[in-house]
Amino acid sequence: MGLVGSLFSFIVFLSCFIAVCGQGTRIGFYSTTCPEAETIVRTTVTSHFGSDPKIAPGLLRMHFHDCFVQGCDGSVLISGPNTERTAGANFNLRGFEVIDDAKTQLEAACPGVVSCADILTLAARDSVALTKGQSWQVPTGRRDGRVSLATNVNNLPSPSDSVDVQQRKFAAFRLNTRDLVALVGGHTIGTAACGFFTNRIFNTTGNRADPTMDQTFVPELQRLCPLNGDASTRVDLDFGSGNTFDTSFFNNLSRGRGILQSDHVLWTNPTTRAIVQEFMASRDNFNAQFARSMVKMSNIGVRTGANGEIRRVCSAVN
Repeated sequence: MGLVGSLFSFIVFLSCFIAVCGQGTRIGFYSTTCPEAETIVRTTVTSHFGSDPKIAPGLLRMHFHDCFVQGCDGSVLISGPNTERTAGANFNLRGFEVIDDAKTQLEAACPGVVSCADILTLAARDSVALTKGQSWQVPTGRRDGRVSLATNVNNLPSPSDSVDVQQRKFAAFRLNTRDLVALVGGHTIGTAACGFFTNRIFNTTGNRADPTMDQTFVPELQRLCPLNGDASTRVDLDFGSGNTFDTSFFNNLSRGRGILQSDHVLWTNPTTRAIVQEFMASRDNFNAQFARSMVKMSNIGVRTGANGEIRRVCSAVN
């Protein structure tokens, strides 16, 4: 190839690495147009987190739900009849007020510059850092979508999905099995409503649990989510460490303490179990892979240039 060819290939590789090749986003997109953008978002998220730490998993989950429906275009933030917000899978999303607060401050500092899609992407990163996870550089430059329809919310992973189904859903967005396991690892700060797993802790007779679960753990879940109780009550998915972004979630999977069926099967499937074991053994490996996978996910279906807008308020198109 020669020195010149090798140098050219390296430059192309480096450009793709920095800009997330072909996606149109890049690190430092607002460095001249709104240099305080990331600081404003981080400060806003930190302020709300101080009042309510559960805002962190809420923002991380919202970003995931945004990206898996029409790409990371902030469409989940739009309010109104029949929007994505009204879909059943999005009923319990939290953190809209944080994004609105950050947008208000950014419009005051840099009118018409920073997209709502980028604010949500940055806020998800900051939520991980605030819960003692590792931060990472976020490529920005997304523009906001103009369409938000509840009928489009049809491919989100389900709490009952098998590994095969999860793999197909992730592969549709060019996310591989390592991405799948790492991103599901975000459940280390997640919660779930009782209604999503009571079928695992009570069967039709009302008192027998899924035999593959840790049977010493079942009574605690039954106490938190009694039969015929409030199905909307939320429980930490990483029992015992729900406020810290760590590898405890994977340790719980290995002990039969995966609360959602879709989480539990990551341990029972040999392919995903090997990745779970790797992350259990090295928090650094998990943090690094989670960051890489988040960057990949945050570039799903990105809108740039004329293919989108910069909303004045995040809850409505211009």
